[in-house]
Amino acid sequence: MLIHVKAVMTPAEVAECLGVLARAPWIDGRGSAGPAAARAKHNREADLTDPAVRGWSDAVLRALKTNPGFSAAALPAKICPPSFNRYEAGQTYGTHNDAAVMDFTGIGQGMVRGDLAATLFLSAPGDYDGGELVIEDTFGTSKVKLPAGDMIVYPASSQHRVEKVTRGARIASYLWIQSLVREDDKRRLLHDMDQAIMPLLALAPDHKAVLQMLGVYHNLLRMWSET
Repeated sequence: MLIHVKAVMTPAEVAECLGVLARAPWIDGRGSAGPAAARAKHNREADLTDPAVRGWSDAVLRALKTNPGFSAAALPAKICPPSFNRYEAGQTYGTHNDAAVMDFTGIGQGMVRGDLAATLFLSAPGDYDGGELVIEDTFGTSKVKLPAGDMIVYPASSQHRVEKVTRGARIASYLWIQSLVREDDKRRLLHDMDQAIMPLLALAPDHKAVLQMLGVYHNLLRMWSET
């Protein structure tokens, strides 16, 4: 399931974040990849030990926690600290799989099972050529290049890659989520139900059938969730 979450950050927030990142220290992205993925990875990452970078990592996290579209799509139990990457002309990240479990105990987050991955686009599509996020999902291959401030959420179990940038610079934030509901097909069903219920709830909040549907949603979440 691929979910496009719109307007995670406002244009003003994106501009401010990019201004901070323009002055931030950047390091070789291969340092955060496993041995197999490192061979395919050619980019740079903002140094999360820098206070200004970490401040914007925290800002992205706060934005996600108050975004209903993200919450409905991910049903997050844990979210790893958002990081930032940069691809310039000639840089790419070949096809790879993300690690199943990541260790963030050093910064107080603990172990995070990567059920979902997410990319928050910060560069506007017209600022660079190439750089599409290509995701091989159960429904086929999708190429993703979103407006600045928008996010794609997708199963971390999928193979994916970042196409070579041929002009400009592609800057984004990326993160992983451990969901309350581990299985993708169950999350998809709950998300579909949520998207059907919310408009009906707004139109007829006291209708018995709407309240019954809302009850079914929460009972399924109660049955399938892991806390």
